[in-house]
Parts: sequence; structure tokens; C-alpha cells
Amino acid sequence: MDDKKLTYHEKYTSVEIGKLWATYTGNTLSKCILSYFLNNVEDPEIEKMVKQGLDLGNSFLTKIKDFFKEEDFATPIGFTEKDVDVNAPRLFTDEYYLYYLRYASKTALSLYSIAIPLMVEKDVREFFIDSCAATIELVNNANDLLIEKGLLKKPPMIPIPDKVDFLKKQNYLNGFFGNVRPLSALEVTHLYDIIDTNVISKVLLIGFSQVAKNDQVRNFFLRGKNLTQKHIAVCSNHLQKENLPSPPLLDDFVTTSTVSPFADKVMLAHKIEMFSMKIRAYGNAMSLGARRDLGAMYGKLLLDIGLYVEDGANIMINHGWMEEPPKAASRDELSKHRD
Repeated sequence: MDDKKLTYHEKYTSVEIGKLWATYTGNTLSKCILSYFLNNVEDPEIEKMVKQGLDLGNSFLTKIKDFFKEEDFATPIGFTEKDVDVNAPRLFTDEYYLYYLRYASKTALSLYSIAIPLMVEKDVREFFIDSCAATIELVNNANDLLIEKGLLKKPPMIPIPDKVDFLKKQNYLNGFFGNVRPLSALEVTHLYDIIDTNVISKVLLIGFSQVAKNDQVRNFFLRGKNLTQKHIAVCSNHLQKENLPSPPLLDDFVTTSTVSPFADKVMLAHKIEMFSMKIRAYGNAMSLGARRDLGAMYGKLLLDIGLYVEDGANIMINHGWMEEPPKAASRDELSKHRD
């Protein structure tokens, strides 16, 4: 066994190592997606937004490579130019690119922000603070352009409170039986956010299922599409019961192309990553929802996602497509080590 591989970094903790690795590989994947989008965009305003996203990802990769070099950190392979054909026919409309930037930015912010309070190394912590700020600017610009083009539907409107009150009965928690209260503002927020994410995710799943070369991968995307539609319907039903609107479907933002711009491993890794982030979103929604029916619903949806992500990971592993993340030392293996 090579002793060098077991040497701990004097500067970086598991938090810095894990988050730098995940951010680097994630942005190599994003680079494949956005470079293809940039080569297939016609609207000049949307082109500017896609370029901003691609430039931002490239700047992250450059900075992280510097961190890797300083610490003799093996640079992950991630995804490369070999995994994307930027000249493939258009698979999505220009409008979808703006929704995608919102979708990817939410995922990135979730990854970056949770690391900041845990980081000890100041320069890496400041990098993630700057990364959050730059990503917020990106999603803000994307939202502004969606609004300007009349593409962004407002979340549901509810009455503004005109007085302060306190709960007096535990039936506030009811959801299945008895006097069931209306949804709270936070419950509406998270239902709407989950539907919004799934609507955007479904477009990718439709497109990826049209162009995937491997039958197992294609069937995985078709299963994901059906699963996503189920989650949209279940969450939308709660809003509809309160006469509140849900985000509209965007399925028509997929073209009829069957020529793949991406390697199957890129598309599969993308959906595994995005579904994994849904676990956090659903968990957050569960923690902030007081009605028992919502808690039970999120529990079932989380089980759906967990099984789906596991099956996707197994496909990646079986094809030799999954790069192993950094890991802790195996004490059992160390105890067997002999010079």
C-alpha cells in the first residue's frame, strides 16, 4: 500500500476536500451542458445569460485547480469535451435555457452554502462565499429576464396578516381528519418550489429519454419522467384544494431531436445529482410543514427518490462511469499493512 495516499492534508479538512471535489466535478458536468446550450442559442439576451453561467463555471474550475495544485490534491477527471457534442441538433428551446439556469443555480447554492459554516481554511471558505454571491447574481439575472419575457409565473398569492395571533389548539397539526386548516405560507412555498423543480427536471428527462443510446439508461429516464410527473401531481393537488395555482408544465420546450448531444454517463450523472438534491429540498419541506398529511406525503416521495437514485448509481457503477469521491482511511486495511 502506498503510504503517500494515506497522508492527511495539513490544511484541508474533510469538509474542504469533499466540497472542492464535488464542486469541481459538478462544474465539469455543467460545462458540458452549458457549452452545448451556448452553441444552440438564438436569442441574444438568453445567449448572454448562458455565457454568464458558462464563464462562471469555468472560473470556479480554474480556482479549484489552483487549490488542488497547492495541496497536491489529485484532480478529478469529471466530465470532458469528449462527453459532449456541441454541434448536435437542438434538443431544447431557448426559453428552457433560462429555466435550466434557475434549476442549476438552486442546486449549486445548496451545495455551496451548507459548506461555509463548517470550513476552517479561510481561503477556501472565501471562495465558497464568493461562489454563492456569483451564483445568486446569475439566478437573479435569469429571473429578471424570465420576468421581462413574461415567462415566469408568480407563486401563489395569500392574504397579508393584519394581526398577530397564537395557536390555541393542537388541531393545527391535523391533516387527514377533523378540522384541517389551510396551508401556511411556508407550506405553500415549499410545495410550489418542489413542483417548480420537478417541472424543469421533467423537461430534461423527456429530452434525455429521446436521445439516450443505452436501453437501460433510456428506461431509467422514462421511469424518472413518470416518477416526476407523479410528484408534480401529488404536490399540485394540495395547492388545488386551496384554490392556489401550480407552476405550468414546460414539456413543449423539448424538440423532436433524437440525436444525443451528451454521453449517456453525462445525462445519467446529471439526473442522479439533481434527484439527490431533491432529497434535501423534500427534507426541508417536511421540517417546515406542521400538517401530518404533508409529512406523510414527503416521506413517501423521499422513498421514491432514494430508490431511484440508488438504481441510477448502480447503473453508473456497472458501466464504470462513477468516479469515486475522496474517502476516510480504512483502519482495517491500515492494520493489515506491512512494510
